Amino acid sequence: MVWLETKKVFIVLIGALLNAIAMNFFLIPANVYASGFTGVAQLLSSILGNFGSTGILLFILNIPVTILAWKKVGRSFTIYSFLSVFLMSFFLEVIPVIHVSKDILLNAVFGGVIAAVGVGITLKWGASTGGMDIIAMVLSRMKDKPVGTYFFTLNAIIIITAGFLYGWEKALYTLVTLYASTRVIDAIHTRHEKLTALIITKKSEEMKKAIHDKLVRGITTFPAKGAFTNENKEMMMIVITRYELFDLERIIKEVDPNAFTNIVQTAGVYGFFRRD
Repeated sequence: MVWLETKKVFIVLIGALLNAIAMNFFLIPANVYASGFTGVAQLLSSILGNFGSTGILLFILNIPVTILAWKKVGRSFTIYSFLSVFLMSFFLEVIPVIHVSKDILLNAVFGGVIAAVGVGITLKWGASTGGMDIIAMVLSRMKDKPVGTYFFTLNAIIIITAGFLYGWEKALYTLVTLYASTRVIDAIHTRHEKLTALIITKKSEEMKKAIHDKLVRGITTFPAKGAFTNENKEMMMIVITRYELFDLERIIKEVDPNAFTNIVQTAGVYGFFRRD
């Protein structure tokens, strides 16, 4: 358990470092903007000039959502997410801004990809990089409504503001960054809001108890039989949000490492989706 937590801290540190490198080596020098709160911090830093650096502004912006997460989501997720924000803010301050390339397209693509790798591995290990991810998780737990609109609205504000400040060419390259980031995060983790897990196991009772102890989600079970072994098993179906994927994967590995699990995208849920 201690080894797992240590590894998780290391992953969060690497994710924060990658995000800071993407910002200070590629996006900030080219005036190309990241998504979410990081992009907002960039914009505010550009407007305020010497009165506010991106790292400090990013940290300040995340304080209210961290308090919200502590009250609505849970301590473990909040602590690791806050650690991610703190480390990224720290790295943004200590790593110098360097013009690696004068090609704005290369800056947009590499900045987006490197940042997305940082975000993706952080999400995969059950934390977040703060900002909109925390807000999305709170909304998904409280209201069970799509959060894509909030992401789109905030990013649209960033793009339009970037266009007014630095010209529409910069805004278009910001779109390139957002597209590259989304594709890479999809490959590493997922941006789908809801997922369906189909778990085939011989330890269904232990699995149900472990899932219910950690996640507040309903489970539907079906009898199953192995076609090759003829062993009687049980298939469990559970719909989760993407933020609960790490916890579910860890539960399955702890209870039954031999369980077969299929994670599929859920386009929509009709009926009762149990939530906190």
